[in-house]
Amino acid sequence: MKPSQPPTTASAQKGALAATTCYFLWGLVPLYWKQLAAVNPLELVAHRHIWSLALLIGLISLQGNFRDLATALRSGATLKNQLVSALLLTGNWLIYVWGVNTGHVIETSLGYFLVPLVNVAAGRFVLHEHLRRAQWLAIGLAAGGVTWMIVQAGRPPWIALAVAFTWGGYSLMRKRSTLGAITGLTVETILLAPCALIFLAWQHHTGASALGRVDLSSHLLILSSGVITAIPLLLFGYGAQRIRLSTLGLLQYLAPSVQLVLGIWVYHESFSHSRALAFSFIWAALVLYTADNLIAQHRERHPLPLH
Repeated sequence: MKPSQPPTTASAQKGALAATTCYFLWGLVPLYWKQLAAVNPLELVAHRHIWSLALLIGLISLQGNFRDLATALRSGATLKNQLVSALLLTGNWLIYVWGVNTGHVIETSLGYFLVPLVNVAAGRFVLHEHLRRAQWLAIGLAAGGVTWMIVQAGRPPWIALAVAFTWGGYSLMRKRSTLGAITGLTVETILLAPCALIFLAWQHHTGASALGRVDLSSHLLILSSGVITAIPLLLFGYGAQRIRLSTLGLLQYLAPSVQLVLGIWVYHESFSHSRALAFSFIWAALVLYTADNLIAQHRERHPLPLH
């Protein structure tokens, strides 16, 4: 078998376009959820599970990958790992949807700005990875920004912290998983699909369900939740295979940046000077973290000659 070749320029360009589109779509997702603000967030997340599962099963069928799925479902250790992942992902979805639909788009964007720094902290304190001085300073700057928010608002930014830690925890569990992206997400969705179905059935029984009681456009939006979930993930998978990890890391800031713009200029949420100052601490931390990563990767590719 021939050794794998580095991606060509054309392939890298397509990968960068796919990843950029993915993060841009993730940034625009509040526009979708806001159209369903009258629907119970738990019901929206339950629908997201069911329709995502239908789409994922279709993808696995196209790939002919049912053997890997069956193997994963027979492994107790794998199921335990994926159940924790599923709970963290569902928690992240629920907090995010609730936050967006209750007028906290800016705070949810802050949560995703914090994710890379939460991942760095998890690497140090959970995986016992060594942190460089600049990484410690980045974590300190982010902590300073959050502290300033607490001082000004009189409370921690709970939504942002919950978004950051649930997604950071999910990233950590996926890092430990041996399953591929589609297989892993399918297993996670299968594990919680019975709970989602029971909840939706109960909603329908009690007359609280949205389906059958909302207008046609809302029905179409609810039934599209699987597509809204899967398309960005597929673009992400395509892009991640074709561009450098450092490029992918830089592009990830596009999604919360778009969300921040929506929160300020579309939904007119408050963005006071004190809040802007707190965000400035976070942005400075991200610039430092990203620059340090790029320098470290350059040194790995171009080590200094030994004398």
